[in-house]
Amino acid sequence: MKLYTYFRSSAAFRVRIALNIKGVAYEAAPVNILKGEQRGEAYQAINPQKRIPSLDVEGETLVQSPAILEYLDETHPEPPLLPIGAVHRAKVRAVASIVACDIHPLNNSGTLSYLKHKLGHDQAALDEWYAHWVREGFEAIEALIEPGPFAFGSRVTLADIYLVPQVFNARRFNIPLDPYPKIAAVEAACMALPAFQRAAPAQQPDAA
Repeated sequence: MKLYTYFRSSAAFRVRIALNIKGVAYEAAPVNILKGEQRGEAYQAINPQKRIPSLDVEGETLVQSPAILEYLDETHPEPPLLPIGAVHRAKVRAVASIVACDIHPLNNSGTLSYLKHKLGHDQAALDEWYAHWVREGFEAIEALIEPGPFAFGSRVTLADIYLVPQVFNARRFNIPLDPYPKIAAVEAACMALPAFQRAAPAQQPDAA
């Protein structure tokens, strides 16, 4: 497999974690978002949405991290990324969705660039925008997760895979985590695992 990735992309971070958990070997193909390489003709031919990540699998290209994660769980079922029981799976998916559907779309690089360059917001306004949506999401997640030591018990699930990269982003934007002790504990438990450590932005070949 070939993963088109960017070291600070939280969506790519998710996929790297899952690949490592599943023990799937892959080739990293960095795409420099800051230089706009995702908008070039070469990458647009790979992913028409011009976003990271993309995963090349046997000549097919998969896009959108939720779809890629589902593919990995279906084709490499051990260890599973969802717990047993429909209610438990729904709880895990809910936390993953808070990150993927509520926090991330409002705070990704495309949204921030539009706010800055099209609407004229300064950096202070962008930082407050970013922090607001992180706080909104984290308040809900803090109430929903059931650490033990991971977000929902003794095994890593999709909730952890979505949450850890978002915590990385919160730290990068200097958002205090003191109000979210359960989230901080989950991140610490996850980052003690080699699969998460190897996926971390600082460990990537294109890390600045």
